[in-house]
Amino acid sequence: LKFRLAGYPRKHNEGRVEVFYNDEWGTICDDDFTLANAHVLCRHLGFVAATGWAHSAKYGKGVGRIWLDNVNCAGGEKSIGDCKHRGWGNSDCSHEEDAGVICKDERIPGFKDSNVIEVRKLLARMGSQCWPGSRRTSCQQPCRGAALLWGSPAVGQPSLASGPPSTSGPLSPCRLFTERQQLNYRLHSVSCTGTEVHLSMCTFEFYRGNTSAACGAGMPAVVSCVPGPLFATANSHKKKQRQQQGQARIRLKGGAKVGEGRVEVLRSSEWGTICDNRWNLLSASVVCRELGFGSAKEALTGARMGQGTGPIHLNEVQCLGTEQSLWSCPYRNITREDCKHTEDAAVRCNIPYMGYENLIRLSGGRSRFEGRVEVAVGAGDGDQPCWGLVCGEGWGTLEAMVACRQLGLGFANHGLQETWYWDASNVTEMVLSGVKCAGHEMSLSHCQHHGTSLNCRKTGTRFAAGVICSETASDLLLHAPLVQETAYIEDRPLHMLYCAAEENCLSSSARLANWPYGHRRLLRFSSQIHNNGRADFRPKAGRHSWVWHECH
Repeated sequence: LKFRLAGYPRKHNEGRVEVFYNDEWGTICDDDFTLANAHVLCRHLGFVAATGWAHSAKYGKGVGRIWLDNVNCAGGEKSIGDCKHRGWGNSDCSHEEDAGVICKDERIPGFKDSNVIEVRKLLARMGSQCWPGSRRTSCQQPCRGAALLWGSPAVGQPSLASGPPSTSGPLSPCRLFTERQQLNYRLHSVSCTGTEVHLSMCTFEFYRGNTSAACGAGMPAVVSCVPGPLFATANSHKKKQRQQQGQARIRLKGGAKVGEGRVEVLRSSEWGTICDNRWNLLSASVVCRELGFGSAKEALTGARMGQGTGPIHLNEVQCLGTEQSLWSCPYRNITREDCKHTEDAAVRCNIPYMGYENLIRLSGGRSRFEGRVEVAVGAGDGDQPCWGLVCGEGWGTLEAMVACRQLGLGFANHGLQETWYWDASNVTEMVLSGVKCAGHEMSLSHCQHHGTSLNCRKTGTRFAAGVICSETASDLLLHAPLVQETAYIEDRPLHMLYCAAEENCLSSSARLANWPYGHRRLLRFSSQIHNNGRADFRPKAGRHSWVWHECH
């Protein structure tokens, strides 16, 4: 059984429950539904428990079969299938009665999502594969671990752009490597079309019996993968050259990690989104490869990476998987009635394993999402890394965004320049200063910094940089047209502006005015700010610090 949360609007830990049974996704009816049922389902989904459940298709009506009805769990069952119910597919409900759950936002330690292909585990189980001759392959998976799908360790989870042939066959270092191994062949006759999103989806045969004597006419399959532009080693001059060669027509926005986000495309000089009708792994993989990543891990629907703004350019994108660009895929032009931004499509791509998360850690925080930033320096081959602190001068949100991304902890809530309250580590030496990031980098080492010429005026540990990270983020969007439509100029007497002056709403020259005489000329407008993101927006200051102010 597989389970997933669906529907909109929702957060990542809530939604309509959908179950994959008998090769088909379906829903669960809300008749006789209880919190105990929700506990069992939330554990299926990798959360520790449920905090509530929802009836009457709160998260929208599902489609397909209603697999379960009158479910009655005690709460301790390992599977929803162990609970009492009317039988699979036996229901008198409509989709207006689809049940949903709200799970506690705390993951079961070590839980692996069954809906995401676990690459290393599959490859380890598959072992080596016999490759009688050099031939075309779509190289999507990591060349590391137990399987001798051996490639550049700097690439890790590579993928050739679909179409082009792989680079040359067996390489001499691979020969040297494989000749020293006790080979244990498992697969042969692997045949891919090149459009598959995972090697296990190609046709292949298993060896039976004595596998050490197998593959007599061949040798282990070897691939050499071409890293995408983000992962290729190049100096900044080459990067600028690439950027000048032409502006990209596709990008990912709103994702916390590299290789994930809402898909946005450039059309008629305006960025817009893609509607999720018929959005699937084949189309998502074309996007991922076009951006220089591997194949797609997930094709996300229902604005799971936040709602976009502006136009929705494309609908019903249907790629075959062989296309070099999303623009080569068949699609339908959008009409006003077709889609809303609640249906924006998104992707999660397989990306090369670069090991950046091993070069950074947090210390002293109350949870793993916060703490003083410590970075590893001088970590050569086989050497023990030396850990040090980052100077807090100039440290801000952009730098914190990169640190949180490198740690795999999502978005940055705060970048802190003083961390005296997190003084719990024996690491006391500053090793990095002048860090200045653009915000898109994968590692702090990719940002500008002073290098070995450390320059930090305040070198005490209390002035070391820190971060508070979050798995979800608010995406606050100003309604710009409203500002334009409502803006006007007003002359207002000073005696009516005491409150505005107290709250620093006037320009600094107002302090020199002859109060309460004279007037100020003000630009006035209305504003609306929408939260299109995946988290609640909360002011930085908690309620305990709010004060009554007579101006309000």
